Amino acid sequence: MKDNFGRNINYLRLSITDRCNLRCHYCMPATGVEPQHHEDILSYGEMLRIVAAASTLGIRKVRVTGGEPLVRKGVIGFLEQLAALEGIEEIALTTNGILLADYARALSSAGVKRLNISLDSLNPVTFKEITRGGDLMRVMDGIDKAEQVGMKIKLNMVAMHGVNDHELLDFAALSIDKPWSVRYIEYMPTIREEQWQQRIISGADILDLLNSHFQLEHLTTDHFCGPARPYRIAGAAGTLGIITPMSEHFCGSCNRIRVTSMGQAKSCLMSNEAVELRPLLGVRQQNELIDTLKKVICGKPEHHRLGTDPDSTTPFSMASIGG
Repeated sequence: MKDNFGRNINYLRLSITDRCNLRCHYCMPATGVEPQHHEDILSYGEMLRIVAAASTLGIRKVRVTGGEPLVRKGVIGFLEQLAALEGIEEIALTTNGILLADYARALSSAGVKRLNISLDSLNPVTFKEITRGGDLMRVMDGIDKAEQVGMKIKLNMVAMHGVNDHELLDFAALSIDKPWSVRYIEYMPTIREEQWQQRIISGADILDLLNSHFQLEHLTTDHFCGPARPYRIAGAAGTLGIITPMSEHFCGSCNRIRVTSMGQAKSCLMSNEAVELRPLLGVRQQNELIDTLKKVICGKPEHHRLGTDPDSTTPFSMASIGG
């Protein structure tokens, strides 16, 4: 289905939990966030009802997110049901990788073919600092297991001045021998860290650095691809991507809507507006649910204002919405 600006909306990001086993400092405050009560989180059955309704409007790809989706019990059975829904062509999952070694084979069997793995440092000490306690070796083991079962891997690095900017070239080098997609994401001030402006490295600066060390080839994207501008180091097995929500928004090509674990539908991550779907999840309310999702798609704003007016968005934890 197309929105009011002619964008084809075929991609749903579905958060299944607000809980996470890491505390990344750009995602949530040091004190963490108050977890929602179990009864406030949608059941798997309710989530399947939402996706089934969305599929009638042209949603073909679903990315399951959190928090950390692998901390929720029963996730594998849910993914199997999700992959079996009529109209859904692709199931992907975003994870921090801490539990991936335990779940990789089951995820692949359940129908998940693509993984986005948040990985902001290749240095165990820096990784532990960014995540407030994470174990890099567990993540790398999980990546190995996922690769062994044939899953396609994207590594998402949030690039931050003074934190991990010295590793930008190291991440690019990962794509030379491995068929991985390494993506650099501009830091977004969603929780308004102190002096957040000093963290931002523009996508243009990242590209200049890469061009100064590698011969890059620009690539085209397919209809399910997200906002990354894709490149390949000449002769490399994998690819690179740059995502620029701050310096050069990609709203004109945005193809997604979001549903939080509490049942709020959002047409834009950076919008303060959300539509409550929980009252529409009765067995006999499917038509009303479809109509409401249609309004969410049609109400998608032309673009966000985070780069020019950060105060236009209320601070929030990415874990509460789904990164």
